[in-house]
Amino acid sequence: MSADAAGAALYPAGRLAQVAAASRAAGLDALLLTPGPDLRYVTGYDARQLERLTCLAVPAQGEGDPFLLVPRLELAAAQASPAASLGVEMVPWRETEDPFGMVRDRLGALGSAGLSDRMWALHVLQFRAAFPQAAQRLASAVLSPLRMRKTGAEVGALREAGEAIDRVHARMPRWLRAGRTEREVGANIAEAILAEGHAQVDFVIVGSGPNAASPHHDLSGRVLAEGDVVVVDIGGTMPSGYCSDCTRTYAIGRPPAGFEAYYEVLRTAQDAACDAVRPGVAAQDIDRAARDIIAKAGYGEAFIHRTGHGIGLESHEDPYIVEGNRTRLEPGMAFSVEPGIYPGPHGARIEDIVVCTGDGVARLNNAARELVIV
Repeated sequence: MSADAAGAALYPAGRLAQVAAASRAAGLDALLLTPGPDLRYVTGYDARQLERLTCLAVPAQGEGDPFLLVPRLELAAAQASPAASLGVEMVPWRETEDPFGMVRDRLGALGSAGLSDRMWALHVLQFRAAFPQAAQRLASAVLSPLRMRKTGAEVGALREAGEAIDRVHARMPRWLRAGRTEREVGANIAEAILAEGHAQVDFVIVGSGPNAASPHHDLSGRVLAEGDVVVVDIGGTMPSGYCSDCTRTYAIGRPPAGFEAYYEVLRTAQDAACDAVRPGVAAQDIDRAARDIIAKAGYGEAFIHRTGHGIGLESHEDPYIVEGNRTRLEPGMAFSVEPGIYPGPHGARIEDIVVCTGDGVARLNNAARELVIV
């Protein structure tokens, strides 16, 4: 498939009308989307986040045509993006013009507006001044239900991302060596993430020894040693805009006493949570499937985070796999399944991206889940 065809499949022309209809159904007069994942989802335009306003205005269905307001110096970039194929009007503004006033003049008075969740306060407050009577709501009220249900093209992009990050994990044994620092290993990983096809590195966690018990440890100057457990959590963004995220746990030589016992509990729990994924199951029940096994084995207090998060144009998005989330899974919903046990002075996590299918689940990561001893 050509790059143009792939882009058209990921960012279809009909999405604008779908979003406008959803806005009307949600009781909004318009959506105002500034650079970030929401704008990219609707148009394919990966715009720069600047103090100069870039804004896609999507009036509710039947209330007018959408338009993309862009700084004049960014017009060429917008025209080169997939947004150009959607037929949306592009409205450039010059340095001496008031872009918020231009949006107001085109839309007229609004009773309510949905604003990008990631919109800067700098722009939120100026829109409040431009539309003083409008109730401001989060655009996610409209977009999250759409973004949660991935199309076939989106699942394909996530699968490509998963395969790319799996290839990085396959190279891990050559880098995890006693005498090297976490930062040195992290540099190897970051280079490989790009080499395996990602457009950018989003995060690299190399938690060795006691750092393995800190789920969001980053990188440090700690020197890896024989007997260390090492949690490696890595991800990036592909040229498509879709993300990868995968965690594996390694041991340098013989692991510490007691580790292998709870690692097997963790592996059983991760498998059980993945196997529980199917249409109609509540997101919280996937969390419970992993948590119950870990708790019954006596490690419940050491499982200190949710079981997973949605993934797509963001590495963390809806649906969240956590107690209290009663969202029913539907085909196309993609998310991580990543239980962890962190008793200290070490810890472990296994993470795969999965997608709910019509009758079950598909894993998008397939690197070995058994403990890898290097």
